[in-house]
Amino acid sequence: MDPIKRLAKFLATVAGAGYTPLLPGTAGTVVAVPLALALAAVADHWGAAAYLTALLAVVVLALWSAGVMARETGQHDPSVVVVDEVAGYLLAMAFLAPTWEHLLAAFLLFRLFDITKPPPCRRMEKLAGGLGIVADDLVAGIYANLALRL
Repeated sequence: MDPIKRLAKFLATVAGAGYTPLLPGTAGTVVAVPLALALAAVADHWGAAAYLTALLAVVVLALWSAGVMARETGQHDPSVVVVDEVAGYLLAMAFLAPTWEHLLAAFLLFRLFDITKPPPCRRMEKLAGGLGIVADDLVAGIYANLALRL
């Protein structure tokens, strides 16, 4: 495998978390928790724009790496790809205080919305390539964030 495809695999599986035998999506979300804490610290120091910039970078890398993995495996949404969970969870935690209550509630709500796929999540999943893999998780992240704010 060439170095670019290896990098895509590393990012898409979040350093191998996607190979967890049971519940790889949950494992990917667990990996996102310390990243959310780190980004909250960055936002505290540099402002909300820093969180948005980092979130955008994660989404762009997720779209690219998930698309590469889909092409390489020939699967529409390979279960080993969990970078979409990272992007979705970071969106679920966007602009919320990184308290343990928010981290846990965002985790549970994000997983609930990611698994149950309320509209339009299921429709987003049908989009081609990396966009179809990532978009439904972003919508689930938005739902989780809004639910926490309510």
